[in-house]
Amino acid sequence: MPETPGPEFWKNLRPIENSQKPDALPEVYLPKVATDDDRYYVPFTDTVGSRPLWINVKDNTWSDVLRSKEAGLVNRHYHPHEVFAYTISGKWGYLERPWTATAGDFVYEAPGEGHTLVAYEHEEPMKTLFIVKGPLIWLDENGEPEGLFDVHDYIDMCRRHYDAVGLGADLIDSLFR
Repeated sequence: MPETPGPEFWKNLRPIENSQKPDALPEVYLPKVATDDDRYYVPFTDTVGSRPLWINVKDNTWSDVLRSKEAGLVNRHYHPHEVFAYTISGKWGYLERPWTATAGDFVYEAPGEGHTLVAYEHEEPMKTLFIVKGPLIWLDENGEPEGLFDVHDYIDMCRRHYDAVGLGADLIDSLFR
């Protein structure tokens, strides 16, 4: 049990014994993931960083907290698979869409969507939890493909950064599921 219950109605329930199958990997638990500690944010561009939370190599999928401390830009890109986003703080949007996301907003991106992600100036940094399925296809200013970024590129980028800032490249391996 994570902590001793107080007056909660379930305080006398016992945890399930053998709750995890022998071949199952443990969950990933990371406290305070929307930290302000710069070391955890891997530079994605000059103005936006990514804190990896969970990585699934087999499915080319990852989850991260994307952060921009000031006006920011992630390169134009296209998603051949779906993406989920939940805004923690700040303000962001896509130049191609009529909305602007702020704290508490959820966005579902359907497969087949291209856009230019921008973070606005705001009193709080833009922090958004993303679940990215599949690669990002980088686009030029005309919307034409000019590169690919997949889970392997993401892992390499994160390992190099974490090694350089003293967190250790192997920290990324602990996020594999």
